Amino acid sequence: MHIRSLAISAAGVLTFATSAALSATPVAPKPAAAAAPTVAQGPVIPGVCLLSVNQAIAQSTVGGYVRTRLDQIVTQVRAELNPEETAINNEGKTLDASKATLDQATLQSRAQALQGRYAAFQQKADLRQREVKATQDKALNRIAQELEPIAQQLYQSHRCSVLIDKGSVMLANPDMDLTPAAITALNGKLQQFPFDREHLDTGAAPAAR
Repeated sequence: MHIRSLAISAAGVLTFATSAALSATPVAPKPAAAAAPTVAQGPVIPGVCLLSVNQAIAQSTVGGYVRTRLDQIVTQVRAELNPEETAINNEGKTLDASKATLDQATLQSRAQALQGRYAAFQQKADLRQREVKATQDKALNRIAQELEPIAQQLYQSHRCSVLIDKGSVMLANPDMDLTPAAITALNGKLQQFPFDREHLDTGAAPAAR
């Protein structure tokens, strides 16, 4: 049983290391889903247990901490990138407004210089996105490492013969679900841990731990 490998797929519960995440444009909240109808449950199947790694991470105290910390890191990245992007945009507007007064050679030279600045900025923005994603993945792996022995202990204490990923099951008797117990145990074991943005650029100092 390798909980760690399953946790990699749990990145969706915390993912915001994307272009949209680094954008200043807020995302409209999704409408609340309608309450699911009550389902009549069959009997518990002895030896069959369920566990949602995604849910355990997302609903744990440490999962909430990681989301908050990643939000802070994304805010720091925006604070770094936004002024540079604004300066490039302003320079472009200035250059566009000066077209009528500049000779062709000067206009072409300044336009090429601006294009170079924009290309360098795009490379930096792409790098920061990858760094935030790497930071998120590393944090999730840390939680997964803590969750794996918890899952093993629950597997043994509940005398399970098989532990099924809850995400692959459409419906099941909740009495076979070990996720709530896993969340409780994870909360008692780990609530937060320090981490900073990963640095992927060559020669950069490693992130503090």
